Amino acid sequence: MTRRTAVRVIGVGADGCASLSARALGAISSSQVLVGGERQLAFFPEFGGERVVLQNGIGAALDLVERRAGEENVAILASGDPLFFGIGATVVKRLGTEHVEVIPQPSAVQWAFARVGLPWHDARLLSLHGRAREGFVTRLRRVSKVACFTDPEQSPPVLARHMIEHGETRWRAWVCENLAAADERVRSFPLEELASIDDVGALNVLVLARDEPGWWPPPLVPFVAEEAYAKRMPKLGLITKREIRTLAIAALELRADSVVWDVGAGSGSVAVEAAALAEQGVVCAVEIDPEGAAICRENARAHHVDNVRVIEGRAPEALADLPDPDAVFVGGSKGSLDDIVGVALDRLRPGGRLVVNAITLENVGEAYRVLRGRGLDPDVLMLNIARAVPLARYLRWESLNPVHLFAVTKPAPAAEVIPS
Repeated sequence: MTRRTAVRVIGVGADGCASLSARALGAISSSQVLVGGERQLAFFPEFGGERVVLQNGIGAALDLVERRAGEENVAILASGDPLFFGIGATVVKRLGTEHVEVIPQPSAVQWAFARVGLPWHDARLLSLHGRAREGFVTRLRRVSKVACFTDPEQSPPVLARHMIEHGETRWRAWVCENLAAADERVRSFPLEELASIDDVGALNVLVLARDEPGWWPPPLVPFVAEEAYAKRMPKLGLITKREIRTLAIAALELRADSVVWDVGAGSGSVAVEAAALAEQGVVCAVEIDPEGAAICRENARAHHVDNVRVIEGRAPEALADLPDPDAVFVGGSKGSLDDIVGVALDRLRPGGRLVVNAITLENVGEAYRVLRGRGLDPDVLMLNIARAVPLARYLRWESLNPVHLFAVTKPAPAAEVIPS
């Protein structure tokens, strides 16, 4: 026999029961147990059943709900749409879809765009509530409209200053506070003005829209000329050429949330472009030279990526405290390739990718020996690229230095065989 639906998760706005539907009010009045935060419970002083205050996490309350729902109706109060950054998903996962009904209210994002007067079907939704802002600017690069949940540490003025630091200034901002409540406030700011205010309430949604006529998102696959990057000794061109960069990054097989190591990052061109692709992840750019590390940071800011962490130090020692990677690019090793590859393979997740860039004959031989010595059969590309350059009224070919790319996938651990 199928158990009846006895638990209802009901979205409540800042105006309390004033805008609840008849269905939502009926679900509350027919319940014997009402669960919610103190602010939400206060909207229903006339409720005569048992009240359960959500505090110190939802686990204990759900234990009670699970016990009581077999015999009684339970209503759980949530903010706005309970399945939009709310507790609805936790309740459904714990109790099962067949036992839970969700009755939503408009979410804070819906109210925000309604107050601002902008359509939001094409908006990106981000939450920095309880999260670090690392990667926030990177996630803005390809969108024109954003709604963001904030908190006191990642407040709208803090985010505005962070955007300005990374060159993302062509935006209009709206700070929407206490939406649908009696003290609702919606204010519009240029980004520079938002960065200087200090009177934003805790309950707010930040709406951002590009103030840049003719804006077009950057390409999905970067193909950035070397001249677009600051670099050391520019006359020598000490930077990974864009054709090599494109193939190397493709070989890394990045995903949106990848953790990447760029070892021997130099000017940071690979790190910057990997960070743009892994916008929900992080790139750790390891560079031994202080000048190179500074230039890497400069390039990350100039190309509007804030999920590049520059680590100044020598590999492999500098790799010790980094998060375990999904992909590793070795662009320089300072004679420690064997040790770097060993650490990378130890720390890579199974299925992760290791790509080694080798220019000199000595490095080519060492890379092959090191990888084969660990029982790996690398994919090897030798890249001979020539670019057309002017010669009077004509074009001639100018060859770039040949480069070898070695790429391997870390194998999954062998399955344990249990004797019968």
